[in-house]
Amino acid sequence: MTPRVLVVGAVNVDLVVHTDRLPGPGETVVGPGVARHGGGKGANAAVAAARAGAEVRYCGAVGADDTGTGALADLRAEGIDVTDVAVLEDVATGTALIVVDGRGENQIAVGAGANAAVEPAAVRAAVARSAEWAGCVLVSTEIPPEAVAAAVETTVAHGLACVLNPAPVAAGLVDLLRLGPVVTPNRSELRDLYALVEEGTAGSVAEMATAVAALTGASVVVTLGGDGVLIVDPERGVTSLPAPPADVRDTTGAGDTFNGVLAAALAAGAAVPEAVARGVAAASLSVGTVGARAGMPRAAAIDGATGPG
Repeated sequence: MTPRVLVVGAVNVDLVVHTDRLPGPGETVVGPGVARHGGGKGANAAVAAARAGAEVRYCGAVGADDTGTGALADLRAEGIDVTDVAVLEDVATGTALIVVDGRGENQIAVGAGANAAVEPAAVRAAVARSAEWAGCVLVSTEIPPEAVAAAVETTVAHGLACVLNPAPVAAGLVDLLRLGPVVTPNRSELRDLYALVEEGTAGSVAEMATAVAALTGASVVVTLGGDGVLIVDPERGVTSLPAPPADVRDTTGAGDTFNGVLAAALAAGAAVPEAVARGVAAASLSVGTVGARAGMPRAAAIDGATGPG
């Protein structure tokens, strides 16, 4: 059975400059040119899920501009259903400004544009429409907090598996954590989540993730870049999965790749450790190509790196 994933989140265009090193505060660095790619954490994750073999629906918003038209065309070309993407007049499509250094590390600033106008009511309707269809709902937080809350609350109310990628972290997430989504922060986002749920100085990654898991009652999956992933599960405790060796050219979109493939695997009925292993393999494959989506692997490549399933 083909896994089915609804993704709720942002749609952006990425403007990327490659430089020898990342700029410091107040510093200008110069690269040879500018590349334009499809982006947005949610939209990227949707592409990753589709390439991993899932049927994907998307809920978000773009502007009624050429950028938005192109962004929707890119998603449709990946086989993604964009029926629930609103096209808004008098607002620009979201844009990310990305600098990538010679080691593949990046700095990103995002102009939200239409993403800031995603309506909670539209999100609730999209989740309800997919309630009998989806195996998993993936929610990214680059949209208004009220829309994020609508997505998580409606998903849980319908009894669907929910993955929450807290990038960025906002104060209102505490109430959503109590609803029990699988949470997928990176190291810095975990630190921000920990500050919301515990007073005092942050501890180790395992300690912080354990504190968050105690609130959610569900798995907390911390992405650690080249160090792999740490999982805290209420039943299995703390486990870690190293990342395989990778030829790193651009880490932009690696986390989105992980989240999309994780959601696709969960929608297919995989347990969290198996789904995480597929996500890690996919993310490691993705960093060998420049651009957030260009290196996202197909299911066969992921199978080759992890074994089928």
